[in-house]
Amino acid sequence: MLNKKIKKNHKEDWITELTNAITNPDELLRTLNLKSNTKYFKNIQVQKLFSLRVPKTFVSRMKKNDPFDPLLLQILPHTKELKNNHNFVQDPLEETKNVIIPGLIRKYNNRILLLLKTNCAINCRYCFRRYFPYSQHPGNKENLNLAIQYIKNQTDLNEVILSGGDPLMAKDHEIQWIVNTLSNIYHIKRLRIHTRLPIVIPSRITNNLCKILSTTRLKILIVTHINHAQEINHELQYNINKLHKLGITLLNQSVLLRGINDNAKILSQLSNKLFDINILPYYLHILDKVKSTTHFYVSEKQASIIVVELLSMISGFLVPKLVCEHPGKNSKIYINLNMK
Repeated sequence: MLNKKIKKNHKEDWITELTNAITNPDELLRTLNLKSNTKYFKNIQVQKLFSLRVPKTFVSRMKKNDPFDPLLLQILPHTKELKNNHNFVQDPLEETKNVIIPGLIRKYNNRILLLLKTNCAINCRYCFRRYFPYSQHPGNKENLNLAIQYIKNQTDLNEVILSGGDPLMAKDHEIQWIVNTLSNIYHIKRLRIHTRLPIVIPSRITNNLCKILSTTRLKILIVTHINHAQEINHELQYNINKLHKLGITLLNQSVLLRGINDNAKILSQLSNKLFDINILPYYLHILDKVKSTTHFYVSEKQASIIVVELLSMISGFLVPKLVCEHPGKNSKIYINLNMK
C-alpha cells in the first residue's frame, strides 16, 4: 500500500503546474540527464505534427538516465511518427461523421460525448484524437448551449460523457455550471468524466471540485487514463482518496502500448496498484489506428495472449476487459480470448 503524508493543495496549484509544463524536448531530456538525439525530437516535422507538452509533476515520476522509461516513451516526440501505414488514418473512429453540433458526438444509443475542452495537460503520442479538428469545435457558451438543448430534447439519453481534450481542463466554476445544467435535465441520470489530468497533475482534485461532484443528484463516474503503475504516486493516491471517500465511482482504462505495458507482469502491477488506491481496472484498449502511432500497436492476437496470462496472475475482478472500437459500431467490442 502507498502511504505518505502529502501537503494539502492550494486552490490554484494545478493551474500553476499546468502553466509551467515542459514544451521543449531539449529541456525535458536535460531534466532526465539524457543526451539530445535526432531520432527523438530534432526532426521539425515531428514537432509540427503534435507538439510536446508534459507537466513537471509527471516528469518527476520518470527515471533519470533511462531513455526507455515507460512514462517518457508515452510523451516524447519520435521520428517513428513519420512512418506511414495506409491502415492508420487521421480519424480512425470516424468521429467527425458522428458530430451532431460542434463539440457534441453521438456514437452510442443511450449516451453522448460532450467535448467540454479541446486541450489537454499532456500530449500523449498515441492519442486517437491527435488529428481531431478541434478548431471547428470550440467549447464556447454558444456551442455548449446548443449541446444542452439537444440533450434536453433527446429523452432516450440517460448518460453524458465529458471528454475532450480533457474535460478537467475546465475550471471549477465551469464544471459547476455543466453539472448544475445537466442535473436539471430529468432524463440524465449519470455523468461520466474521462480524464488524465489528475494523473499528471494530482492537485487538480481540488476541495471545491469534490464539493461540486458530491452535491449533485447525478451519479458521478470518473474514468482515469493510467497505462503504467509508475504513474501512480503518493500525491495521486491522496487526491484520488478524496473522491473515493465521497462515494464517486472510480474506474480506469488503459491503452495497450508496445514497449510500454505490453506484458502481463506490468499489467498485473498496474491492476494491483490501481486497486490499492481504490480505482477498479475497467478497459484495456487495443490502440486505435491513428496516423503516426504504428510503433505503439499491439495486435489483437498478441493482446489476447497477454490477457490470458494476466488472468493466471491476479484475481478476475482486477483484469480489465480487452476491447477495441470500430467506426460505426454503437459500443466497444469485446475481444475473444484464446484460452487454449
